[in-house]
Amino acid sequence: MSISAPLPDWTREKKTKGKYEPGKFLLASIRRYQKLKLLGVVGHVLSKSAVLQHRFWSAVCGADIPINSQIGGGLMIPHPNGIVIHPEAVIGSNCLIMQQVTIGTAGNGTGTPIIEDNVDIGAGAKILGGIRIGSHARIGANAVVLKDVPEGTTAVGIPAEIKSCTGQDLRLRHV
Repeated sequence: MSISAPLPDWTREKKTKGKYEPGKFLLASIRRYQKLKLLGVVGHVLSKSAVLQHRFWSAVCGADIPINSQIGGGLMIPHPNGIVIHPEAVIGSNCLIMQQVTIGTAGNGTGTPIIEDNVDIGAGAKILGGIRIGSHARIGANAVVLKDVPEGTTAVGIPAEIKSCTGQDLRLRHV
């Protein structure tokens, strides 16, 4: 089920002149730090300013997104308040994460989530444990996801139940 390429859409992270978008500034500080760390000794020295920027924007946003997170390009966090991401979680390209989302461990040593490309996560959702969220899946607001979510489906409820989507539903979502 390949609806769109997993190539990151970097325009989703681009800051708009004159617009206050703290989530984009937070992501930019993470991207800058990760690029600078690849430059060796010079990058290590320069990365200190990116760390300060990250700490500032984390406080402004009220978000806990580690600076060394494994985040694919094109991530959208329009309302970053309260987002918590475990440092070992993996997030694919072109995902959408709304406010108050937690992506982390279940506390039982089962690992951290892997979220594939083009996944939309509603406000207040909790994705916990060593689970996989398939490409083009949708997680409903306040859902508590403790099991794998197949590609192209929707998970809603506490604990989350899987609802199937038709191909037409997925096309309409991107209109």
